[in-house]
Amino acid sequence: MDYGRTELTDRLAAEYVAGTLRGAARRRFESLLPAHPLLREATRAWQDRLIPLTMVIAPVQPSGEVWRRISDRIEGERNEAKAARSAWQRLAFWRALTAFASVAAIGLAVLLANPRAVPPPVVVVLAATGAAPGALPAGSIVASISGDGATLVTRPIVPVSVQAGRSLELWAVPTGGGAPRSLGLLPGGSGSVALRAKVLAGADTLAVSLEPAGGSPTGQPTGPIVYAGKFSL
Repeated sequence: MDYGRTELTDRLAAEYVAGTLRGAARRRFESLLPAHPLLREATRAWQDRLIPLTMVIAPVQPSGEVWRRISDRIEGERNEAKAARSAWQRLAFWRALTAFASVAAIGLAVLLANPRAVPPPVVVVLAATGAAPGALPAGSIVASISGDGATLVTRPIVPVSVQAGRSLELWAVPTGGGAPRSLGLLPGGSGSVALRAKVLAGADTLAVSLEPAGGSPTGQPTGPIVYAGKFSL
């Protein structure tokens, strides 16, 4: 289009200033103004002609219906923007969830392909020593040390009844006769003990002593060893 033609530039400038040039045509006209002196000159001329006319027009208050339509349009655009953001947020969530599921699936596949062997428990039979004749039955106590060495569970073969004022205490005895380490009390010969780190290190014997109520007052066995059994980790 030849914007050097006075007739064309004058018509476009008049429509622009009057507001009848709309949409894409108006945006194109505005983009051309900086580069076309004739368009700018024609636009200023029409502004000088038409703007003074607006001074003598009494202002008109828009009706309530006009304001309602404007408000509805603004609210509609706002809701569309919110919906778009929400859609992107949902998409981001599902993408993150999909990524997490993929990582979890890969981890599971690796785990199944390379299962770690869990060591079997170590079973120790603690036989009665006869050190306290008549005080306890002549049966045995079976101890099970978990494969990871974290817990120890005991069960008597024959129910054990300890006289009032006495307790059974379990000990780990080091190889070579070092100082025993207390593993805890065994009410009735039964118990579940959480093993402290390396408490069984260097030990080869589990022993049960008959102690005062509440256990040994010295940290070492004070009564007879009534049950004992060898083990190896």
